[in-house]
Amino acid sequence: MTILIEQPDLDVPQLEDKKIFDSEANEETCELVLDGGFVLPKEILDNNGCVKPEVLVSNDEFIAPDINAFGQTFRDYNAESERQKGVEEFYRLNHIHQTYDFVKKMREVYRKMDRMEMSIWECCELLNEVVDESDPDLDEPQIEHLLQTAEAIRKDYPNEDWLHLTALIHDLGKVLILPRFGGLPQWAVVGDTHPLGCAFDESIVHHKYFEGNPDHSNPSYNTKNGVYSEGCGLENVMISWGHDDYMYLVAKENGTTLPEAGLFVIRYHSFYPLHKSGAYKHLMNKEDEENLKWLNIFNKYDLYSKSKVRVDVEKVKPYYLSLIDKYFPAKLRW
Repeated sequence: MTILIEQPDLDVPQLEDKKIFDSEANEETCELVLDGGFVLPKEILDNNGCVKPEVLVSNDEFIAPDINAFGQTFRDYNAESERQKGVEEFYRLNHIHQTYDFVKKMREVYRKMDRMEMSIWECCELLNEVVDESDPDLDEPQIEHLLQTAEAIRKDYPNEDWLHLTALIHDLGKVLILPRFGGLPQWAVVGDTHPLGCAFDESIVHHKYFEGNPDHSNPSYNTKNGVYSEGCGLENVMISWGHDDYMYLVAKENGTTLPEAGLFVIRYHSFYPLHKSGAYKHLMNKEDEENLKWLNIFNKYDLYSKSKVRVDVEKVKPYYLSLIDKYFPAKLRW
């Protein structure tokens, strides 16, 4: 089955402005509310409860907030906090142990899909048990982030149902942390991803720790192209192992009908050196370049929808179950 999708319209759609009645204050306040009860963070509202001018470009176009749920800028890996110390230790272990041979082995082991059988929604519920130690912006259960991201995208791109579902499932691979999926250490499941088999780009977070990685001193791996050729396509590049690649394998091996752009988003949404810093573009082919447009759209919602607001799960669940039924079999091998 082939699904044709239009190229993304880079003119961000308008968000709907709704008035909410505050019973305690006995007055109306102007807040932006998404389906399922997702309310935009109060940090973007002024004293009158309306969106601050600085977060509007034109026609009420929403610009991502400047601070995360901890009152810090997003992806600030230098901020002083106990959580940041843990994040840095995570990346130290990640950069030392993620090698070309390790990733090759993990892909061989996990593509067998012999752990268990369950539906997509059952996996979403399992994710309640997971907290990502590599993320400086989020300490809530992962299911909250999935629904926040999906609902925000659904509001702005109502006709791209494949993108709504992609947002819902993009982090499901984090179940690798759980014992029934092998109980992998966090450094082998979460965090930013990067290529193996070529030089480690300076844009990679906490780059200094690569000095302890065996591949760092391997002459075959420490040039710009390494074992690859320019324009070879990301499909042929070994990317550090984690939840991105695992969920991509799960989707492919179970015969999903999601378009290639959706699979690209799942597989490379943590590849920040590429979509944030522009590194490794010399390895991309034409198809990668087209799919990257959708990844750049998705990334805004993936990163900036992390907040303390809640989504009414039961209200939105029927919609997402219908999408799961459309694009996936009832039970998947994991």
